[in-house]
Amino acid sequence: MSAIRLLVLGAVRQHGRAHGYQVRNDLEYWGAHEWSNAKPGSIYHALKQMAKQGLLLAHEVAPSTAGGPPRTEYEITERGAQEFFTLLRASLASYDHDQGVDVLSAGIGFVVDLERAEVVSLLRERLTAIEGWRASVTEHYTPEEGPESIGHIGEIMNMWVHSADAGAEWTRGLIARIEAGAYTFAGEGEPFVGVLAEGQENPYAAEVPRPGDSRRSSSS
Repeated sequence: MSAIRLLVLGAVRQHGRAHGYQVRNDLEYWGAHEWSNAKPGSIYHALKQMAKQGLLLAHEVAPSTAGGPPRTEYEITERGAQEFFTLLRASLASYDHDQGVDVLSAGIGFVVDLERAEVVSLLRERLTAIEGWRASVTEHYTPEEGPESIGHIGEIMNMWVHSADAGAEWTRGLIARIEAGAYTFAGEGEPFVGVLAEGQENPYAAEVPRPGDSRRSSSS
């Protein structure tokens, strides 16, 4: 599962309608360019591909009076919303030790789009998956005996066990915080929305061309 689809669909959905630069700006504001594959080229490619797939609706917008080429604004479709929630639920419930933190991080970024009880249920699924993975590792490796007991290869299994333990601890903590009332989830009022308003300066953005500037990328 790629984090970029979830990130881009979620960013467009939060705006209602957004052009590529807005999506890119939001993801940089969240730091997603540091912990995921949400780089400029990937973002614009994802927008165009998901428009072709019917997950986004592309609107051609006339250029401003100041000049510059027309830009494309994107709006999430019903199919796109279904895909977004499918990816979101999977990002919270699944555990793949080979996968980095980008998918989970993307899911946490949109976690309040779900109801509280469902989020707890999904995280409990994740916890079960982590515990299952750990058990499969310890069928062949006994942590109490230490990695040296099976040679240097044991360090790999030792790393897997430590990673699983840390992931389980974090997941239990998040479940406890949510059950104690942390955050505002769907159906509970106005949730926190971490998107930038049109024209709002992004303090974390890289030096990038804005819409209407001379284009150094294939943005639209």
